[in-house]
Amino acid sequence: FTLSLPPNYKEGPRLPTVVWAYALEFTDSSTAGQVSGSTDRFTQFGGTSHLFFLLQGYAVLDDATMPVVGNPETVNDTFVKQIVDSAKAAIDKGVEMGIVHPERVGVGGHSYGAFMTANLLAHSDLFRSGIARSGAYNRTLTPFGFQSERRTFWEAPDLYSKVSPFFYANKINEPILLIHGEADNNQGTYPMQSERLFAAISGNGGTARLVMLPLESHGYAARESVEHTLFEMISWFDKHVKNAKPREGRLTAER
Repeated sequence: FTLSLPPNYKEGPRLPTVVWAYALEFTDSSTAGQVSGSTDRFTQFGGTSHLFFLLQGYAVLDDATMPVVGNPETVNDTFVKQIVDSAKAAIDKGVEMGIVHPERVGVGGHSYGAFMTANLLAHSDLFRSGIARSGAYNRTLTPFGFQSERRTFWEAPDLYSKVSPFFYANKINEPILLIHGEADNNQGTYPMQSERLFAAISGNGGTARLVMLPLESHGYAARESVEHTLFEMISWFDKHVKNAKPREGRLTAER
């Protein structure tokens, strides 16, 4: 990940942290381990960027690598385990660096990153809350494949249910904010994906908020939509991450 710190940061107390990521598939570990990007770049952010959390006192683990490595024909069979392992590694490294407060970490992502986020909340207790924007959560609604998955639902029905956080909505016991454009025309992320996951989590007694943005597609363009998205994201993590009460039996890791 790229670690970004709040303005005027001074070493001291650990910070509430946002992990923002997007899972990517690779055929082998050597390819997944290649260095990408450059250190010789200015940090720029605008629109609905998660980097706005920096202005609210958060640390951001930006573009945390979530490699899913394996045979292209079957790589998603271990999707859940691999993203959980990667998320834990990112948090552990941030804690080791003396930056991350392990009990105040939130996770977020857009599109396939939202799918990843919901799965992380369903299959781990690493995070206090999540933000999932314009995602797909029931893979039986994308039966002819998704991302790099080559098998259809009829060829691998168990896999489609295993990686669908909708099927584990009763296990999502951390608050999740779902944001979606009402006019999303991406065939894999129709608005009903967020609507149905919200209903499933709420129906099982979980904590969720659904924000539908009028006239917006897969990305958000209108000034009103951008500003409202930032308001929702920051308000949500301020409540459920920054000011979250320590969970019983957990170390606070305060210095």
